[in-house]
Amino acid sequence: MKSSVHKKSMLFLLSLLLFVSTFASMGFSNEKSFESVTDIKGSFDFNSDDEITVMVELHEPSVIQAKHKGKSQSKGNIKKVRDEITNEILEKIPTSEVTREYDYLFSGAAVTLTEKDVLQLERIDGIKAVYPSVEYEANEFDPELISDEAFSPAMMDSAPFIGANEAWESLGITGEGVTVAIIDTGVDYTHPDLAHAFGDYKGYDFVDNNDDPQEGDGQYHGTHVAGTVAANGSIQGVAPDASLLGYRVLGPQGGTTADVVAGIELAVEDGADVMNLSLGANVNDADWATSIALDWAMAEGVVAVTSNGNSGPNNWTVGSPGTSRDAISVGATQLPYDFYTSEIFTSEGVEYPSAKIMGYPNEEELLALNESEFEFVDVGLAGPSDFDEVDVEGKIALIQRGDYPFVDKATNAKNAGAVGAVIYNNVDGEQPEIPGMAVPTIMTTLADGEKLLAELEAGNNTISFDIEFDREIGETVADFSSRGPVYDTWMIKPDVSAPGVDIVSTFPGESYASLQGTSMSAPHVAGAAALILEKNPDWNTDQVKAALMNTAEPLEDADGNVYPFNTQGAGSIRVIESLTTETLVTPGSYSFGVFEKNNGKETERQHFEVTNLSNERKSYDMDIELYDGEEHINVNTSNNLQVQAGKTRQVNMNVQVSTNQLDPGYYEGMITLTHGDEVIEVPSILFIMDPDYPHLSYGGLTNVSDDGMIDFYVNLNRDVDYVETYIFTAGLAPVAFVETFTDLPQGEQDLTADASEVYNDLPSGEYAFVTFIGKGDVEEAYILGEFEIEE
Repeated sequence: MKSSVHKKSMLFLLSLLLFVSTFASMGFSNEKSFESVTDIKGSFDFNSDDEITVMVELHEPSVIQAKHKGKSQSKGNIKKVRDEITNEILEKIPTSEVTREYDYLFSGAAVTLTEKDVLQLERIDGIKAVYPSVEYEANEFDPELISDEAFSPAMMDSAPFIGANEAWESLGITGEGVTVAIIDTGVDYTHPDLAHAFGDYKGYDFVDNNDDPQEGDGQYHGTHVAGTVAANGSIQGVAPDASLLGYRVLGPQGGTTADVVAGIELAVEDGADVMNLSLGANVNDADWATSIALDWAMAEGVVAVTSNGNSGPNNWTVGSPGTSRDAISVGATQLPYDFYTSEIFTSEGVEYPSAKIMGYPNEEELLALNESEFEFVDVGLAGPSDFDEVDVEGKIALIQRGDYPFVDKATNAKNAGAVGAVIYNNVDGEQPEIPGMAVPTIMTTLADGEKLLAELEAGNNTISFDIEFDREIGETVADFSSRGPVYDTWMIKPDVSAPGVDIVSTFPGESYASLQGTSMSAPHVAGAAALILEKNPDWNTDQVKAALMNTAEPLEDADGNVYPFNTQGAGSIRVIESLTTETLVTPGSYSFGVFEKNNGKETERQHFEVTNLSNERKSYDMDIELYDGEEHINVNTSNNLQVQAGKTRQVNMNVQVSTNQLDPGYYEGMITLTHGDEVIEVPSILFIMDPDYPHLSYGGLTNVSDDGMIDFYVNLNRDVDYVETYIFTAGLAPVAFVETFTDLPQGEQDLTADASEVYNDLPSGEYAFVTFIGKGDVEEAYILGEFEIEE
């Protein structure tokens, strides 16, 4: 027997939490044998001969960093320092190459070198940190093109929903004179709805390295994003008279940190007032090159807006650059919709109690499933090739969850002629609702899916539906929208939310398409920021951010429960309210951090600022409500506050916590300022002792030997009680227990599990190596990799 390790699917969480790090794809880190003088971020395989690119950050401050620290700095001086350091890199590592250089926001260079040589960078004086140049992807799902026959300008209903049209019509504010940079896949600036927004200088292409940011063949994302910001033709974006600049940093296969940071720098130097980054990577780290660049862009007066990611619904899934301390991170919402109940029937005596509506293209197609009995066909995972040997024309596709996004499965079913789909889970538990599916789609649990498969096996291959209207659901957070908080800074993310489901906007050529993702929500906020800056050209970035956060609409789920702050941020933006507010509270949300003492009381001092924008003195009533733990958390501040017209006043708070009286976890509260009918709410959060971030940061399967010795690595965020190892089938059915490792410390562990007793009895096939990691009464399960056994 022989085995081979599959490099794909290095790290997936099976239950409770999801924290997938792009570090996992880069191999493992060896323990360093000397004291580190450089911060090596991420994970590297110091035995690998693979060529990679890293971001090298210098101690020498960038132009903007120095400016805001009161120091003198020039590009010439940075170049001199950088050249000395890069020359030393080239001398120590002759095969390396400097591919990009930075000086305005980020001080450093992008360097291509062999992965094993990264360690040599640690001892070069002047290097502050080294970051992997990870891959960035657009945060959206596949588009649904809208034909000329079916297109209607009324399809662009998300901008009116947040109140943009009221700003145009009642206030005359349209974004005129404000420039928004679209840092994305490029933009089709010839589109008739976008051509007005571009001048002679249109931006830059960092993928092909030329001055033409036209979107690449087969790409469309940046054009769609640009339309949501500033389309002005058959549809109108949030700021239809804003100007646009395009920066192509994502190619057909995504983009790199090196290009994204370069795009951010150039957008600031080109004079952009707002920038939109509807892209991300699964790196929950505020101290990452892209996040740092956005922080300095905000400091320089450019409002940076970024999508929060599409890895929800679990906490800690926000990724860089959404982890930025200062940029505005945006979650995705779904506009109000009608909720339907559903039942399915195949034969007498068989019930499917878990059947629910997952999504549908429109009400007419959904209710059409009630009109007759259909044949249903098993199409496996519903990949494109899964339909090659089956006939689903006019039938219902029975689909297993896994491998492909839900929207792609439904699209593949539609393309093959199916009129509907039933998707059953591949693990225990519920599946998310996914609005805007290409065909009406019902979802079930794994148990009910197995019943449907059994029915097919028994020859009962017909299915009927009973679908009924139940109630209207208000604006809700999309399940796919990534959640915070940010690791180590404990900041609430997203900052705000905006519509991101079924968003109709411009598409390359002269077309239009519907897309969904946090990529679609971010440009709503970028457009709103442009409107605010037209009305208030002298405002700084903190004021723009506060206006959006202070006036956001808090959201509830379908059952009427208010979403946690790390799900919705301050709420969904409301344009008119942000333009007419008379009070700003900064910051717009607050994390009090981690209280770690096990005995006695711990006190922290915090503050925020209140700005009275009106022409009269205001007296505010202040209230602080804690949602839990209020008997052991005491916040002392003024009960009332007077602020003179046009002035800002600092408000101090003392937060005292009896940590030994509270369970570990996070505790939410709301700081509320009231003046007459004016109400400003500021979400706040604090952590008691050990925050509930995942046990595992990253990990992977290194090797499976022919005698069943399994080498793997885990990087633990904390000390853990145990790591149990198992072999599962590729379909995640348990096969065998392997070994338990107990009392492992925080940090990276290189381990070997002895599976020799069971290995030789395993038949040929594909298997998954699974770990269950436990701390106290919390256990998490991860797939660390897959391997194949061949005879």
